[in-house]
Amino acid sequence: MNRKKQGMARTRGEETRARILAAAAECFALHGYDATGVAEICQRAGVTKGGFYHHFPSKQAVFLELLQQWLAALDAQFQAVRNSALSVPQALMQMAGMVGQVLTAANKQLPIFLEFWGQAAREPAIWQATIAPYRHYRDFFAAMIEAGIAEGTLQPVDPQIAAHLLVSMAVGLVLQGVLDPTGADWGQVTQESVRLFLDAVERK
Repeated sequence: MNRKKQGMARTRGEETRARILAAAAECFALHGYDATGVAEICQRAGVTKGGFYHHFPSKQAVFLELLQQWLAALDAQFQAVRNSALSVPQALMQMAGMVGQVLTAANKQLPIFLEFWGQAAREPAIWQATIAPYRHYRDFFAAMIEAGIAEGTLQPVDPQIAAHLLVSMAVGLVLQGVLDPTGADWGQVTQESVRLFLDAVERK
């Protein structure tokens, strides 16, 4: 096969993969993770089961790919804020201000995540993949805390403990915002919560 044909085949493969992911996201949103089958995803994507399994070994693999895409978009936003902020406290406050966007995305996805994680808890290999994002964000915020200490804007606290606190607070607030959307102005609550955190650790 020449390079042109190889390139065309690769493009078709990428398009098919993208269709499968889009179809799966729609099916999961409409029917939930458990009730969605590979056959339904294939029908919506317009591919055969053989085409599906050529790109993904299982429905779980499709879900994990969708999760990675969502997290990659969130990572890009966080990194952009981190790069543009003048200090770590400023970056943390700006990230807190992004909670509205996170809640909008999570409003449709969190119930599916909870459903998937309930199943994943029974499968060690899948469970490791689902908890990886938590470890990723703990490392991300621990590095931010270390940078804040180095730049002199934060007190010399334990970066790992501070990162655990930030991730726990973020997950808890997102969960509350999805389960009780009218219970509070969750964007404001998040910003005030981060301000309380900074009041405790920021160098005056």
